[in-house]
Amino acid sequence: MKIIHYLEAEARKYPSDQAKEATGRVVIGQSDGAEKFCMRVFEIGKGGMTGLHAHDWEHEVFVHSGKGAVRRGETWIPLSAGSVVFIQGNEEHQLKNTGDSPFVFVCVIPSGAPEL
Repeated sequence: MKIIHYLEAEARKYPSDQAKEATGRVVIGQSDGAEKFCMRVFEIGKGGMTGLHAHDWEHEVFVHSGKGAVRRGETWIPLSAGSVVFIQGNEEHQLKNTGDSPFVFVCVIPSGAPEL
């Protein structure tokens, strides 16, 4: 069993040249013996965003705090603490911070996908 506060995991720059003010932390992954899923916590600062992207695997997002939006096609859908998003494989998407405080969300992906 692993029990930590997410801030104990190393913060790494979001892996995209398009991203701005975005970091991610692998809080549960392969190095912990997780065989089915990887859990990451992302933080996007004021005015920041992830890169616009798509990939083969699905993932699930739970918004922990802050205000943001997810891009679906050409539409931005507002998100806030408690929002849940399911993104299917190969669905183009992007997340951004729309508030004044950090936008923090948990993202779960299947094992085998790049952890960060």
